[in-house]
Amino acid sequence: MPDPQVVARAIARNVRRLRTGRGYTLDELANRAGVSRGMLIQIEQDRTNPSVGTLVRVADALGASLAQLVEVSDAPAVRVVPAADAVPLWRGDRGGVATLLAGTGPPQPVELWQWRLEPGDSCSSQAHLAGTRELLHVLAGRLTLTVEDETHLIGPADTVLFSADREHRYANEADEQVRLVMAVSTPALGSSPASTPQVDPGHHAPPPCG
Repeated sequence: MPDPQVVARAIARNVRRLRTGRGYTLDELANRAGVSRGMLIQIEQDRTNPSVGTLVRVADALGASLAQLVEVSDAPAVRVVPAADAVPLWRGDRGGVATLLAGTGPPQPVELWQWRLEPGDSCSSQAHLAGTRELLHVLAGRLTLTVEDETHLIGPADTVLFSADREHRYANEADEQVRLVMAVSTPALGSSPASTPQVDPGHHAPPPCG
């Protein structure tokens, strides 16, 4: 995997480039993203390790994908992403991990994730931008997926598509490891207003699952 310091520098560079490219001041982006101006300054100056939740808010406010924020180098027309370059962005209390494998930018960002949930692992997510869809394919184990008040058990080789613009939760409530791949499709740039979630002063809340 990339060195965390290299990823942090890339995030700083990409956030600053996207913000200035869209003509936003720090105050404007902070207001759109629902994070503090001080946090944005720390991100752009590579002086913090922001949570995935914070990065998602900033990406949404910029009309960009999460993959664009963590992109270490500019992507050519054809890009092969070596396994060593994939970025783990979530780790569960029981040893699970979610890795962002690759992603595309506007006009319609798509992200490809690989997940491993150990028994007892779970991750809860706030609602994403209106129109966001997630597509999951379970490779092994049984995933417990809850979307708002409905719970579904997704078994090996099963696939599910759901609207991620509502609260949802992934959990491994069985005794064996769960492995899955996930694609996240967010609305085309300009088709949905920027989200304005509540500020996360401590930036320690559980991050969104993708």
